[in-house]
Amino acid sequence: MSVLVAYASKHGATMEIAERIAENLREAGQDADARPVQAAGDLGYYKGFVVGSAAYMGRWLKDAVAFVRKNQDPLTQRPVWLFSSGPLGTEATDAKGVDLHTAAEPRELAEFRAAIHPREHRVFFGVLDPDRLSFTERSLRKLPATRAILPEGDFRDWNEIQEWAYGIAKELAQTQARHEEQDSR
Repeated sequence: MSVLVAYASKHGATMEIAERIAENLREAGQDADARPVQAAGDLGYYKGFVVGSAAYMGRWLKDAVAFVRKNQDPLTQRPVWLFSSGPLGTEATDAKGVDLHTAAEPRELAEFRAAIHPREHRVFFGVLDPDRLSFTERSLRKLPATRAILPEGDFRDWNEIQEWAYGIAKELAQTQARHEEQDSR
């Protein structure tokens, strides 16, 4: 059985995080597939799930929210981890001292915690690449106030992502070993 890394991505940065998580899970000995939430397929095949979405204005993308809501039953029967991507910059806190990881948690997270009991939710810094933006989004970037609060660049910490994925793989291996030990009794 495999681990599904399901994601919703607007401009591709979250997709790249999901693909890296799946790659890291495979490096750590777990079979893993990264797929958009719309193409997840039958969830009965998977032994665990990592579900992630880009977060904009404090919300996950609609496709990711719909995926979790639609698949609550299978998601509660297996271990689940959640991640969000989105805050920009390299500082853990903003100028007012607000923790950006906590502030970037999606509004839906409380609902998800109550419904599917994820083992963890992690927020990863995102990307602002003007070349990935639509015409309208590029136009909004020309506003002085928007430029000041949205720095351009790739702020993802690949080492942090890798360590998190390796931790998931380790937890899955320990769970599998416990199940095998119980089955052998």
